[in-house]
Amino acid sequence: MTNIIAEIGTAHEGSLEKAKELVDAAVDAGADTIKFQWVYADEILHPDTGYVALPGGNIRLYDRFKQLECRPSFYSIMIDYVHSKGCKFCCSPFGLRSLDELMELKPDFVKVASPELNHFPMLKRIAEYRQKLGEDAVPVILSSGVSKIEDIEKAIQIVGTQNVWLLHCITSYPAPESEYNLRVIKTLKEKFNIECGVSDHSLDPILVPCLSVACGGTMIEKHICLSKKDSGLDDPVALEPEQFAMMVHCVYQTDAVIRHYGFELAYNRIISQLEEQFGNEKIVEVLGDGIKRLAPAEEANYGRTNRSLHFMNAMKAGQVIGEGDVAVLRTEKVLTPGISPEYLDDVIGKTLARDVEAGEGVEFIHVNGLPRPTGSQ
Repeated sequence: MTNIIAEIGTAHEGSLEKAKELVDAAVDAGADTIKFQWVYADEILHPDTGYVALPGGNIRLYDRFKQLECRPSFYSIMIDYVHSKGCKFCCSPFGLRSLDELMELKPDFVKVASPELNHFPMLKRIAEYRQKLGEDAVPVILSSGVSKIEDIEKAIQIVGTQNVWLLHCITSYPAPESEYNLRVIKTLKEKFNIECGVSDHSLDPILVPCLSVACGGTMIEKHICLSKKDSGLDDPVALEPEQFAMMVHCVYQTDAVIRHYGFELAYNRIISQLEEQFGNEKIVEVLGDGIKRLAPAEEANYGRTNRSLHFMNAMKAGQVIGEGDVAVLRTEKVLTPGISPEYLDDVIGKTLARDVEAGEGVEFIHVNGLPRPTGSQ
């Protein structure tokens, strides 16, 4: 059976009462696993990353994330509540602090969100937990939006494949169904010998989820909200409870066809049924060619949505770079992207070759004695 994950994320906006309402809605809709996000703004963004437009006016994106922070006790209550409803608890950390606090709760799944697929310090810490506690004790879900095949390879080399799931994803809100290229699920399964699924940010409750199962996916993650009109960060692209329940019903029907006929025979039946609803042209478009590449909708965000190295403060040429001077952050709005987080240890302890501004992306030309890969500027 497909594991269906209801992504609550931060839709609760810090309210335990609303969080429990969302859990209840997800349980009633048939979710197997319920997911939260453990947010600390300073693990995600530099304060000067730019502004986001909200109904009440522009607000610093960093401040918007600050509003979403909760105490560890919030998640402790929620994991107990989710378990009391017979569901699994999943959560995305965004840095070492949130990961360590999450691991104290012994979650059923640790989810690495797409922008954190190249957060190498966090991936290495996860690998340390898996080595210490055992791979079965630390199940991991990797999401692969706004990534290239080599990014996925690097993450899997660190975390491994035992008790690990890989979710195909398009990091765009909403994500166009036509760009999903769901045949890539088979490509990824065969290349990495790993269970795969989809993290779906498209708006239709049926098309991408059911096609992903037909393509061999065994896990679906989809945002849930009480109402699309709520003020949660992802509510506009989430499914309301009735839509989520419809998705669950259709996915389980798809599972049943596969169990009855076997995968090969079931595939053609499922495709035919979906073609009746959506048309042949649409289905062919959504299935794609199976070659892993950045989707057009996310291509411009590569290097900005995922992680790079940034200077935390303005510094002068000649200063030695300490551990607190550089962070692994998303670039997002107005800042310049930096080099890959894999160079973090190489940067620390080096001297600056020139003055830098707070929030600026770390570049090779900024750091004396930093080894550069072939072809870098």
